[in-house]
Amino acid sequence: MSLADVKKNAQERMTKSIETLRSDLAKVRTGRAHTGILDHIMVDYYGSPTPLTGVANLTLIDARTIGVQPYEKKMLSTIEKAIRDSDLGLNPSTFGELVRVPTPALTEERRKEMVKLVKSEAEDAKIAVRNIRRDANEQLKKMVKDKTASEDDERRSSDEIQKLTDKFVADIDKMVAEKEKEVLTV
Repeated sequence: MSLADVKKNAQERMTKSIETLRSDLAKVRTGRAHTGILDHIMVDYYGSPTPLTGVANLTLIDARTIGVQPYEKKMLSTIEKAIRDSDLGLNPSTFGELVRVPTPALTEERRKEMVKLVKSEAEDAKIAVRNIRRDANEQLKKMVKDKTASEDDERRSSDEIQKLTDKFVADIDKMVAEKEKEVLTV
């Protein structure tokens, strides 16, 4: 493994950490409805767990209501039950051939809890990025010990990895600030 491979591997892993954070933040509910909050819900489809998006079409009816249109009519009650049993605290209702999922307005207290959750997710992502930095630096030190890289190369690469880490931590902070603003907006 070369110095460039170590840096490239670290950057790819840090990018994955950012993408994971982005998907986790998308699940955090704000006062407005968006279909992304239902993405992780699994529905029992003929005995096998299937993502909700695989058995139904998700649309926004209005700013606070998500419409779930199943591809098969007999899936209505199964979809409604899966949404009700999820950890989102939503209360769907069947309306003809459509499951309506109203998203209740958040109280001030609940918004503050959401902000804490967002900050917790961000801290987990920062820890992951720092662990990736540590792993990369250990690989660099091992390369010096094995005499496949010079100490100057190791120091230079270590500085580049630190700059990469700082960039990703700044990206995480920016994402959290945006989500926090979105959650606190009434």
